[in-house]
Amino acid sequence: MELPPLARRWMHALISTAYIPLSHAEIERTLLDALRELPESPETVANRLVSLHATGPDSLRVTIEELSPAFGLPVLARLSSAYAHAMRLDAFDQQEQIKVAIVRAKQRVERTLKVSQARFREVFASSALGIVITGFDGRCVEANDTLAEIVGLEAGTELAGRELIEFFHPEDAAALGVSYQRVREGRADRFRDQRTLIRVDGEPVWVLLAVSLLRDADGEPAHFVTMVEDISELHLLQRSLDHQLLHDSLTGLSNRQHFMTQVERRRDTDQITLYHLGLDAFSVVNNGLGHDTGDKLLKIVASRLGNLAGEKRAVLARIGGDEFALMTTSDNVTATIEEIQGALTEPTFVDDHGIALSVSIGVVDRPPAFATAGELMRCANAALRQAKARGKRQWALHDPHDDARRRGRYALAASMPGAWEHGELEIVYAPAHDLENRAVLGAVARLHWDDLSHNDTMALADSTGLSLPLGRWLLREACGQAARWVAEFGDRAPTLHVALGALQSRDEDLVADVKRALDETGLPPERLRIALDISSVLAGDDNAVVLHDNGIVVALDGFRGGHDELAVLAEVPVRSVIARAPAPGPDSPLRQAMRDLVATVHSFGVRFGVDEVHTLEDAGHWREAGADAVIGLLPALTAAEVTELLATAASPPPAAS
Repeated sequence: MELPPLARRWMHALISTAYIPLSHAEIERTLLDALRELPESPETVANRLVSLHATGPDSLRVTIEELSPAFGLPVLARLSSAYAHAMRLDAFDQQEQIKVAIVRAKQRVERTLKVSQARFREVFASSALGIVITGFDGRCVEANDTLAEIVGLEAGTELAGRELIEFFHPEDAAALGVSYQRVREGRADRFRDQRTLIRVDGEPVWVLLAVSLLRDADGEPAHFVTMVEDISELHLLQRSLDHQLLHDSLTGLSNRQHFMTQVERRRDTDQITLYHLGLDAFSVVNNGLGHDTGDKLLKIVASRLGNLAGEKRAVLARIGGDEFALMTTSDNVTATIEEIQGALTEPTFVDDHGIALSVSIGVVDRPPAFATAGELMRCANAALRQAKARGKRQWALHDPHDDARRRGRYALAASMPGAWEHGELEIVYAPAHDLENRAVLGAVARLHWDDLSHNDTMALADSTGLSLPLGRWLLREACGQAARWVAEFGDRAPTLHVALGALQSRDEDLVADVKRALDETGLPPERLRIALDISSVLAGDDNAVVLHDNGIVVALDGFRGGHDELAVLAEVPVRSVIARAPAPGPDSPLRQAMRDLVATVHSFGVRFGVDEVHTLEDAGHWREAGADAVIGLLPALTAAEVTELLATAASPPPAAS
C-alpha cells in the first residue's frame, strides 16, 4: 500500500478526534514519517502521536482502523500498548508538575502561613487526581476527596489514620512495599506503577500511581506523597481494542489472526486436525431473505458450532463471510464431520423462516510439525475447494500430492500475465483437414505457452480473468497475419479459424471486437471462421446470430451431442460443430451411436468436425463414422513456417538438366 494516501486518511481521521496545533500539511508529513518507522519502532510512533496531542478518546481507535489493512496484528498490538504507555507517561508528567506545585505550596504554607496554605488547599482539594500524604509507617496523614471517591467512599470521608496499603489488591501489597522502601532509602527518587485498587464495595479499580518523598523545610524526608489516577476506562478501552483485534464482531468468535496464533501454539505440542467449514448455499439466504436474516443465521451457526467445540475442547473461529474453522486434537474425522453436519442440519426459525444449512468441509489431519499455521490454513482451504467441487454437504481430506499439482497450475495461471507481457505466449496455426479429399480447409489459430495446449492455456486464462484481453489479442494478431497471407498468396492463403474461450464467446463486445479486427487488418469477412464455445449459445447469448448477420461463418466448439445442443442447431445459423472425443474404433460399442449422432448433425445441414485428432488411424475411424473434418493431424506451425510452406508450394519446380 502507498504510504502518502494512507498518511492523508490517517491525518483526517485524527483531526476529527482531537485538536492538534499544527497545519494539515505539517500533521501529514509527521504521520508519513511515522508510517515509515512503524514496522520497526511502534513505540516511537506512539510517542509521536502523544507529542502531537492526538490523545482524544477516539484517537487510538481511528488509528487502528486506518492502519489495520496495511499492518499486521503484532505491529498494531505493540502500537496500542506503546500508545497507552505514552499516555500514562504524559499524565505522569502532568502529575509531576502538580506534585511540584503541591510540595512548593506545602513549604510556603510553613513559611508564609495562611496565604500559601490557602493556595495549597485549593490545589489539593480541587485536583482531579487522588492525592494522599502518608507517613513512613504507611498510614494516611492527609488525603483529598478525589481519593475517597476513587476507593468508593463519600466525599469528606476522613482517611487519616488508615493504612493506604489496605485499599490495594492483596497480590500487589508486597511489591508496593518494596517500591516505597526504595524511595525512602534514596535508591530511587520516585516510582510510577499501574496497580489495582479494591473499592469498599469490592469492585476493582485500575489506577496509575506516582510516588515520591515530601521533605520538610530543612530538606529532610518527612512523608510520602502518592498521586492516584483512575484509568479504569482507559484500561477497559484497551481490553476492548485487544478483543476487537482478535475476535469477529458479529459472532464474538476468534478471528483468523487469533485462530492462526492458537494453531501455531497447539501444533507444537499436540497432533491436531484442522477443519475448514464453508456454509452451503448461504448466498441463497442472503439474497433471498436479506442480509439481516443472514447475520442472525450466522450467529446461530456460531452458537451451535461453539457448543460442539466446547464439548470437544476444540478451538473455533469465524475466518470469513460464511466460513468457519475448527481445530481439535486428532480424533475420528468421520465422526466429527457427522457431528458438525448434525449440529447444523436441524431447521432453525429465523424471522419466521425455517432454515436448515449444511457445510462443505476441508480437512487437514495430523499435519507435519514443520508446517506453519499459514500453510495449514492454505491446505485446509484447498481441501474445502475440492469438497465444494463435488457438490453440497461434501468433505475432502487434504492430499499433498494433488495439492502440489494444483499449486503448480495456480502458479502458472498467476505468472501468465507476465509471460504475455514478455512475449512468451505465441500464436501457432494447426491445419484443419477435410476427411473426404484430405484437402487443407484452413489454419486454426492457437495459443502456445510453456508446452501447454491451446485449450489448457485458455482455461488458465479464464481462471485469472485474462481470457478476454488475451482472446482479443489472439483475434487481432491472427487476423493481421491472415490478411498478410491473402495479400501475398491470394486464393491459396488458408482460411483463418479462431476458437474462442467460454468467457470471450459470451462477451457483449465480441461482435464489435471481431468487426474492429477485420477493419483494422483488412481481412475479408469471408476469410474468417469463428468457433464459439457452445455453452454461450446454450446460455441464450446471441453472438452467433449477430456474427452470422455480419457475414462471419460461425461454428460451435465443445459439442457433445446432448439434446439441448442438438436443439440449438435448429435455431442458430452455424456452419459446423467441433467435438473432442475418442475415435470410435471398429470394436467400440459407441461406433453406431457416433454414426447416428453425426448423421443427426448432418440432417440440420451442419458439418461435423473433430479436434485433437493426431493419428491417421483415428482420422480413418472418424471418416468411417461420417465426420467431415479433423484438426491436429499435423503439428501446428508458427506464422513464419506457414509463410515458408506457402511460398515453397508456389515456387515452380527446378528445370530438368
